[in-house]
Amino acid sequence: MNHGIAARRTEQIIMRLCHAGLDSHTLRVEALRHLRKVVPVDAAFFATVDPATLLFTGSLVEEIPESVTPAFLANEFLQDDVTKFVYLARAARPVQSLYKATQDEPERSQRYRDILAPIGFGDELRAALRSGSVTWGVMCLHREQASSGFTAAEAAFLERIAPHLAVGLRTALRIEETTADMGPDAPGLVVLANDLSIAAVTAPAEQWLSEVSDWPRRSEPPQAVLAVAARLMALEHAREGVLALLPRARMQTRSGRWLILHASRLSGPSGSGQIAVILEPAAPAEVAPLMLQAYGLTDREAQVAQMVLHGLSTSEIVASLSIAALTVQQHLKAVFDKSGARSRREFVAQVFAQQYLPRVLERSGPASAEGTTRT
Repeated sequence: MNHGIAARRTEQIIMRLCHAGLDSHTLRVEALRHLRKVVPVDAAFFATVDPATLLFTGSLVEEIPESVTPAFLANEFLQDDVTKFVYLARAARPVQSLYKATQDEPERSQRYRDILAPIGFGDELRAALRSGSVTWGVMCLHREQASSGFTAAEAAFLERIAPHLAVGLRTALRIEETTADMGPDAPGLVVLANDLSIAAVTAPAEQWLSEVSDWPRRSEPPQAVLAVAARLMALEHAREGVLALLPRARMQTRSGRWLILHASRLSGPSGSGQIAVILEPAAPAEVAPLMLQAYGLTDREAQVAQMVLHGLSTSEIVASLSIAALTVQQHLKAVFDKSGARSRREFVAQVFAQQYLPRVLERSGPASAEGTTRT
């Protein structure tokens, strides 16, 4: 079969997958499986990110040794190098290969010298998966040194499907439903050793970790935990370009709960300067901005939607934004169309209830739950 025809067919298949309402994990597995048919790769990393901080919130890792994870994190967050995800997230072209970035002199890259070459990897093709200016995921495809580098046509293929992958990951945030087994309520604490292995963990953290583990499961801590720790180290080293990004990420667990992960340095004699990562249930106000981004709202629509979530009336929104009541109604119509809600009440429930109402009902018991559903 002609390679160009095969590439177009695969592109159409991946585009359909991205708009098929799949959960994040299934989308990534299937998209990568089809991608390999036209862009041969020997190893891959495909992660979701928190758009606000660009920290990994869940990763699919294929054929990359766990032993090099600390080095990859150090390179991404602590070292100057080419094609870093933070750079691609704001670059004019969000897809670039290592060989092209170094003008076919990969030894100019510290990542290549210290990580890729020692494990037999050659070129890599990286992408920030953006919808508009918002990044929802990142991807890194690897080839062995014995293989040729990625071609311009392969990079162009990935660049064409990248916006669709971003939309698919964004949509997945809205469709992944909370399951009955919803995990602990208490915050969990993970203490990391200097090599970023787990030195200590509380019981609630063990439960949360089982909810955020990568796929396939690996013996190392989840990428989400490692990423917030690496961002903390980056802030401590005052690296240019990351000072405005906090060691904090929002992520959705396998059961649909929302978590906040944040890292800090332990102090005092017993702390020994180790990094502590806290995992705790996210408050509605912390999740709402992310959900509004997931609906693809404009800036003004998001403003109006936030005010609706805060319980403001149309007249109060008019006074706050100095716009006409008709304009507010037009923005609300757009919000409802994009979210699928039919009213303010349904919109508020859609944003908050899926995450928090099941927990309330679980605590209240059957009788109370029955009463709640009638209101």
